[in-house]
Amino acid sequence: MLTSFSRAGLATPAIYLKCLFYFPQSLCRRTGLRMFSVSHKTAFVVDHCPYMAESCRQLIECDMLTKSRSQGVIPLAPVSKSLWTCAIECSMEYCRILFDVYPTWKLSNLNILMAALAAVGPPNPRQDPECCSVLHGLVAAVESLCKITEYQHESRTTLMDTADRVANRGRIICLTNAKSDTHVRMLEDCVLETIQEQNKRAAGSDRLMPIQQCELVLVHIYPQGEETLVSDRQKKELSSMLSSEVHSVRAGRYLASKLNVLVQQHFDLASTTITNIPMKEEQHANTSANYDVELLHHRDAHMEFIKSGDLHMAGSTSRDSGLKETVTLKWCTPRTNSVELHYCTGAYRISPVDVNSRPSSCLTNFLLNGRSVLLEQPRKSGSKVISHMLSSHGGEIFLHVLNSTRSTLEDPPSISEGCGGRVTDYRITDFGEFMRENRLTPFPDSMIDAAGRTPVERAKSQLERYTRYWPMIISQTTIFNMQAVVPLANLIVKDTLTDEDVLTCQKTVYNLVDMERKSDPLPISTVGSRGKGPKRDEQYRIMWNELETLVKAHVGTSERHQRVLECISACRSKPPEEEERKKRGRKREDKEDKTEKNGKDTEEKGWTTDSERLKGVMEREKDEQSECEIIKDSPDSPEPLNKKPRLATEEQQPPEKSKGPVSLLTLWTNRITQANSRKHQEFAGRLSSVNNKAELYQHLKEENGCVDLTVSLAVYPVNTLISHFFVYSVFCLLGWMFMRMEKPPDDVWSTPLLISAGSLIC
Repeated sequence: MLTSFSRAGLATPAIYLKCLFYFPQSLCRRTGLRMFSVSHKTAFVVDHCPYMAESCRQLIECDMLTKSRSQGVIPLAPVSKSLWTCAIECSMEYCRILFDVYPTWKLSNLNILMAALAAVGPPNPRQDPECCSVLHGLVAAVESLCKITEYQHESRTTLMDTADRVANRGRIICLTNAKSDTHVRMLEDCVLETIQEQNKRAAGSDRLMPIQQCELVLVHIYPQGEETLVSDRQKKELSSMLSSEVHSVRAGRYLASKLNVLVQQHFDLASTTITNIPMKEEQHANTSANYDVELLHHRDAHMEFIKSGDLHMAGSTSRDSGLKETVTLKWCTPRTNSVELHYCTGAYRISPVDVNSRPSSCLTNFLLNGRSVLLEQPRKSGSKVISHMLSSHGGEIFLHVLNSTRSTLEDPPSISEGCGGRVTDYRITDFGEFMRENRLTPFPDSMIDAAGRTPVERAKSQLERYTRYWPMIISQTTIFNMQAVVPLANLIVKDTLTDEDVLTCQKTVYNLVDMERKSDPLPISTVGSRGKGPKRDEQYRIMWNELETLVKAHVGTSERHQRVLECISACRSKPPEEEERKKRGRKREDKEDKTEKNGKDTEEKGWTTDSERLKGVMEREKDEQSECEIIKDSPDSPEPLNKKPRLATEEQQPPEKSKGPVSLLTLWTNRITQANSRKHQEFAGRLSSVNNKAELYQHLKEENGCVDLTVSLAVYPVNTLISHFFVYSVFCLLGWMFMRMEKPPDDVWSTPLLISAGSLIC
């Protein structure tokens, strides 16, 4: 960290704080930053105009630490910081976090910076504002970025032949109070012109380097309670050398939170909040309360969460009304001081966000005393997963990343039928094909494609596309075990698709739809499951979900990839007739399973099992008939076989259920009767009957009021009714003949008796 303070002219109270923070090549590889990126140099420009002496209007109570106050003592009035004080404190906090996380390559420390700032002094509120301008500070910052650093000079002399690869990039953070958006654009134009002038000077000098890229961050500070005159703006490219972004922030705690977010964005930092930290209260020594402490560290400490997709991002609103992301980890009671007991995959320095708070101080002292703390992921159910550990080494606190997944120190997984490991069904053949498709060959770097990518970059891009979704185990995938999906899986990973490729993918989807309509079996793994495994509809649902996951991983590649996803979505949305048919199919499968289960218990249940099985057969016939009607209505289904049409138009009354056990003969007779009743025109008397009873010859009762001719219309065959009616007619004819005789008999062969006998026989 190289610090330089300069008064830009006698009447120009603007200073710049030049923070040259550079990353060597080895550190760039470890931190993920590019070599000589814009984070290589950072220059702070703090406005020193008279307006910065104004109060930020955030009151600070001075008597809040006093436990008791005697009577008659006038309380101290609250005080507030100036805009200048807020800007300097936030700049120092930015540097403190940077020094804590990356302490190796700094060229200064906070003590030197604070001493130099104290020598500058606060701004003079009585000075003429017209004589003050922050432009001189911006010009001095651009000049400092053109100066070559020791590491840049070392890299240029070491590389020699490729010295032109050493780039010069930097960032300028300007804390000022702008008057309007027009004033902001004037500052941006001034920086751009200065860069162009300094590049011309640097072209003819060995101690200067032209600026290839500069990032300007303008932070407009205004007191609380006032309306801002400057609007926020996202990062915008003003030219090939300069990009600019504007932040309008209220002074005080809002400005501190904003710079906290900026330092995370500029240097690839991430936030972790430790929750449920037990700490004893000062006033009550026997009691303890739980506190939270937020820590900053390098983003790679969350890499395992990102890879596994188990990132618990707790969105908490920051004080500058922005969304600040932090990963929440729960405190585990420390039980050991030994660090070697845990398998660690990485260690990263940490920096507390609120370094002066009591919880942060207690946690820091606790760890510096040689204690280690385990951190677990908060889960609503299941066993706890310990993913991180806090421990100190050599007076520095590190956040250790523990391996929460399968460790490489365990038995190696078995690729073939060998010893060790519990996983044996790896996709060995598919992995060999994957290696064959991604082989690397020597290629000159001068061959650059239209997008400006070198062969190595194109190879990495292809490898990234091929591995976006690639299950390693056979039992974890369905579509990669199906030959029907191979054309789509091979085409969807391509960088560009032609119209023929899209047509091939659509044909593959249509073939899968046809397979689902035919209920073809799928290669679903049943490892670890009991019984027959998932049902056919569930198998196809799993297959469609996995296929959609594969295509969604590549949907952002081009518009033709989006068309493939739209085809899958359209095919998954089935018409209501298809859903009804599937529902009836599932119902039939459930009944078949139930019938099979009942059939196994025949010896124990006896005749009751036969009756239930017979009922199941009858219900299945009804379902098949209704299913045929639905299939006939579907436009995608073939015509059903021609069947004999029914003559009955209305439903038949079900036979009365007899109380007690029913014999198999009775059940079979009822079934035959119901089947025969569908093949002829129903008897009119049975249709108009009440409780299976119909009154015959109602006109005779109305005219003569004689015999109540009522017959039960239970389920009888037609031939039985005809024969009974014939006997009844014979007896009626005999009665009529006796009435015509001259001497009718006086005994039992009387006419009413004959008619009654005929009715009784019927």
